[in-house]
Amino acid sequence: MNRFQRAMHMLKTILLYRTIFKKIGYRSIVINPLKIENGKNILIANNVLIGYKSWLAASPLTGESECILEIGEGCSIGNFNHIYSTKQIILEKNVLTADKVYISDNLHGYKNVNLPIIKQPIVQNNIVVIGEGSWIGENVCVLGVKIGKNCVIGANSVVTKDIPDYCVAVGSPAKIIKRYCFDTNEWLKTDKNGNFINEVAI
Repeated sequence: MNRFQRAMHMLKTILLYRTIFKKIGYRSIVINPLKIENGKNILIANNVLIGYKSWLAASPLTGESECILEIGEGCSIGNFNHIYSTKQIILEKNVLTADKVYISDNLHGYKNVNLPIIKQPIVQNNIVVIGEGSWIGENVCVLGVKIGKNCVIGANSVVTKDIPDYCVAVGSPAKIIKRYCFDTNEWLKTDKNGNFINEVAI
């Protein structure tokens, strides 16, 4: 995106979305969203980019008294992302998501086998926090978990458990494969629980 395009997108964002979101920060850009649901519960900080045809929602479908989706300063959200909060989803500063990422703090209920799932209530899952500086790869699903600071989640992963700070996790369900070692200042291979193993990684 060149400077002229960026300026035009910023102007369009201010004109179209400043009254839709609870907050839209300085120099933030929203590019042709697919859907925005309950923008009054969505806060977008300064210098945020929301990619093309993303779907942002903060709707208290599970009966929560408060519902929020907060996207921190400097975050870059890829194209076709789907971020749906029914209670609380927070992306801290400078989080990067690739295209087609799904982030949710809720899921469809399926307890009653005699009732179509579409007619069953939405179930509240744990809140989602994605730590400052983390990178979420393409096609990743983040389901009711906390991801720590400066983590990398590999493409096509499904994250169903919390990931500590400074970890690389991949797979479905995602498992930790590397963690940054501050003693040696390098990324080292780990077991699935994040304990270092003896082999040195890149």
